[in-house]
Amino acid sequence: QVQLVESGGGLVQAGGSLKLSCTASGTTFSIDTMGWYRQVPGKQRDLVAIISSGGSTNYADSVKGRFTISRDNVKNTVFLQMNSLKPEDTAIYYCNAVVQYSTRRYGHWGQGTQVTVSS
Repeated sequence: QVQLVESGGGLVQAGGSLKLSCTASGTTFSIDTMGWYRQVPGKQRDLVAIISSGGSTNYADSVKGRFTISRDNVKNTVFLQMNSLKPEDTAIYYCNAVVQYSTRRYGHWGQGTQVTVSS
């Protein structure tokens, strides 16, 4: 069973930085896209950044130039370096990993990590 373990969330002042990590385990199938999403209570879960197994990236407009996503394919780990944080970045951040099974692709979610940015 695939497990995603996230770490690195916390409380930071506006303008500060945090780095999130997420490691996937429990599968021998290849992991395609990995990414980060965030959710504020009462709102939908939104894409923050995704990265393909080949290193192609895509970012939400609101984080371009401030956040950087990267991954270590050997360790099945994805990172999110968050700089110049703003109070509006406050949310629960969820890791997602899309596993390529024999006949289908399936996205798995981590448990989420809280990021709070104080003004």
